Amino acid sequence: MNNLDYRGLAVLDAVAASGSFDKAALLLGMSQSAVSQRIKALEDSCGRLLVVRGAPSVPTGLGQRLVVHFRHVKLMEAALDIDLGRATSLPALALALDADSLATWFAQALPALLSPPRCQFNIELADGERALRLVREGAAFACVAEADGSGGGGEAAVGTSATPLGLLRYTCVATPAFAGHWFGDGFIAEAVALAPAVVSERKQLARFLAQEFGGELAFPHHTMPVSAALENCILHGVAYGLMPELSALSLIAAGQLIDLAPGRTWSTALAWHAWNIDTPFTRALTEHIVTSARRYLPQPPPGSDL
Repeated sequence: MNNLDYRGLAVLDAVAASGSFDKAALLLGMSQSAVSQRIKALEDSCGRLLVVRGAPSVPTGLGQRLVVHFRHVKLMEAALDIDLGRATSLPALALALDADSLATWFAQALPALLSPPRCQFNIELADGERALRLVREGAAFACVAEADGSGGGGEAAVGTSATPLGLLRYTCVATPAFAGHWFGDGFIAEAVALAPAVVSERKQLARFLAQEFGGELAFPHHTMPVSAALENCILHGVAYGLMPELSALSLIAAGQLIDLAPGRTWSTALAWHAWNIDTPFTRALTEHIVTSARRYLPQPPPGSDL
């Protein structure tokens, strides 16, 4: 496609981000009619519909590809300004992370990433397929998702790479009082069928219990999508559940929690899925995140399927 109108692409990006011509106009300091005219001119130039008008207004397949292209160009321009030492506003960089990574190893990586600041992070909480979808759509530069790129059934985007980070390991824990009440005879299937659990997504604990007892079984559970709320449920003695080992070990050592299945854990192999935008800035970002993750996350043994 020749002679892309980057002012028009900026308007298309604003419509895609806001889901509305009116909101895009406010973001850009333009009139709603000017936004409509820019989108129409871009569509006439491409010979294709780029935005499906509605509530919300969403880009078509080609429209989304143009949005991804525009965001990548803006990121490369900002990265070049930084690397050349030019005065520039900090580029915005969108990332998608699961709540457990954000609360544990990624939190440890943030101070070095932001000192001195070289970008503005816009971090969205997203697990599995949704995180990968945000990368595919160009809404995120990178995400943390399962190492095989499936994230629950989706495919990694063409033009991205996946770098293994390590294992986010979980321990099944409860307070001593909860364990004494519900698991007085041990962590057995009969007790699991009665004791209330807490999960962020059911499949994780279901897989751990299937591994523990040799088959799938039903179990009562609360669903808490935010890791802090889930951990509070466990710490307040109203449920048991899986907690990242990075968080659980200190609480076990302090006597606040006990390991219900000592020596048995559940692990998820994580990878950094990022667009192949090769600049000194983006390389440094990826290298720092990968190095930080590998400092805190155990690595799978050679030849392991994880």
